[in-house]
Amino acid sequence: MADTTLTAPVHVGIIMDGNGRWAERRNEPRTNGHREGLTAAKRIVGAAADRGIQFLTLYIFSTENWKRTKDEVSFLMRLITQHLSKEYDFYREKGIKVVHSGDIEGLPGYVKKEISSVTEDTKSFQGLTLNMAINYGGRDEIIRSVLRCIDESEHDTSPYGITAGNISDHLDVPEIPDADLIIRTAGEIRLSNFLLWQSAYAEFYFSEKLWPDWTEEDLDEALSAFRNRKRKFGGIP
Repeated sequence: MADTTLTAPVHVGIIMDGNGRWAERRNEPRTNGHREGLTAAKRIVGAAADRGIQFLTLYIFSTENWKRTKDEVSFLMRLITQHLSKEYDFYREKGIKVVHSGDIEGLPGYVKKEISSVTEDTKSFQGLTLNMAINYGGRDEIIRSVLRCIDESEHDTSPYGITAGNISDHLDVPEIPDADLIIRTAGEIRLSNFLLWQSAYAEFYFSEKLWPDWTEEDLDEALSAFRNRKRKFGGIP
């Protein structure tokens, strides 16, 4: 029998897949799919905040997405920047604190500026923490964490070693706990370099629906599925 004592997951990660296919099925440009994807993201962020989820990580732009066409990448960078700059009232209304995961130094200057601005402006908010994974890759994050550990050890005279705890403490946003639930849309069944370290014992939920079509009801179905899982973390309940 499933463990029904579980409540809402503390940390949810979402791989928002299917924007391009959503547009193609309507014979529209892929850019329209990305716009609708951001609309869906705002809808789900608001729903997550209302449902008491404490941490939500959205996979917005991966380290592999630079392989897309120059025009599409440029459009995505502009779209991300516009979204960050215009949603402050939404974050304030919901009490959403925005943080960033990923290699910020690899982003265009205007994107870095907007990320820095929104994270600074929302740092005192006490509601949902929204982690925007932009220029993010799980392997890249682990490598950067290890390099931070090494750099810190060079300035510390005490004995030092690379441990799981050290790596966790040097991730991009170390205050965010490991993921409890990873959601992926559009029928794909893989992690695609997302939260590799943090998802070691996460539950997974895969949806056939394309991301722009996701609603609050879809989030509720994923949360319901999570509540009916039995989590053992390698032990015996």
